[in-house]
Amino acid sequence: MVNSQSSNLQSSRETVNGDAAFDGTREGEAYIQCRDLFKIFKPADLEVVALRGVDLDVAAGELMAIVGASGSGKSTLLNILAGLESPSAGQVYVGGRDLLDITDRDLVQYRRSEVGFVWQATARNLVPYLTVQENIELPQAIAGVNRRERRVRAQELLQAMHMEDKARRLPNQLSGGEQQRAAIGVGLANRPPLLLADEPTGELDTQMAIEVFQMLGQMNRVFGVTVVIVTHYPGVAQYVDRVVHIRDGRISSESYLQSTFQRSGVSSEHEFLVVDRAGRLQLPQECIAELQLSGLALAEVEEDRVIITKAPLLPRDSVDHPRPETASPARRPEFSRPAD
Repeated sequence: MVNSQSSNLQSSRETVNGDAAFDGTREGEAYIQCRDLFKIFKPADLEVVALRGVDLDVAAGELMAIVGASGSGKSTLLNILAGLESPSAGQVYVGGRDLLDITDRDLVQYRRSEVGFVWQATARNLVPYLTVQENIELPQAIAGVNRRERRVRAQELLQAMHMEDKARRLPNQLSGGEQQRAAIGVGLANRPPLLLADEPTGELDTQMAIEVFQMLGQMNRVFGVTVVIVTHYPGVAQYVDRVVHIRDGRISSESYLQSTFQRSGVSSEHEFLVVDRAGRLQLPQECIAELQLSGLALAEVEEDRVIITKAPLLPRDSVDHPRPETASPARRPEFSRPAD
């Protein structure tokens, strides 16, 4: 099945302790909205197209992941949402703020107060000569928060992350997983409504990676912050609301975990191909091979979806490349029309 790009997830979640207070979106709108987003890099005399018309909606309070091969454009998209890169064309709104039409002063304020960022390299997230608590207090000090409020906020985050006993330790006295958990606290120090994480488990083993994903989920639930994670981790769907797959600079599919009724507590992952607002559809290479596109026929159009089925198999002597008799029958992919 293939869904349109808009998500039907609840547009907001309950916020706690005043976090995620900034939200310039109108009721019913997504917190993040990307429309036909392009990013072109021009090193020397070359042009590299990193994003090719991305359409993406993320609801306020959603916990989602973006996955894709190296060079697919996922980190470029995250950097645009963070205000670290400027898109070449299209539209991108975060909390009602237009990131294509923003002054340098407003961009600094956006990076400082409205978005938190967790880098892949653990050493990049923390100042090595400051303790965990001092690292969490640092972005607040830069934002002009007084000492007492900084300390209260740092203690609140340390408690939420179960790291009160690590408050006075330096980063080199922590494990890799603990460093990334501390980095999450730094990212949330100024109560941003959006937290971005670029490969936060890329330098961690499996157990530590699971702990970091679980911590991101806990911060999402406790503080109501919208979380977008870029990752290669294969089992990320277990820890997020939605997984968006990006390929060659475009959103190709989305996947969700859905509970099964056959066995209690067991979920299965379902992947949905995506038709963007321009009517473009990306089929994974394995899907193209399986369906043998040369033999597809458009079977029927219903109110909210189009169903594609395999064309009738012609007699062997009437086609140049007959289908092998050993090939398995193709599935019937379904996909929805793009939302108006």
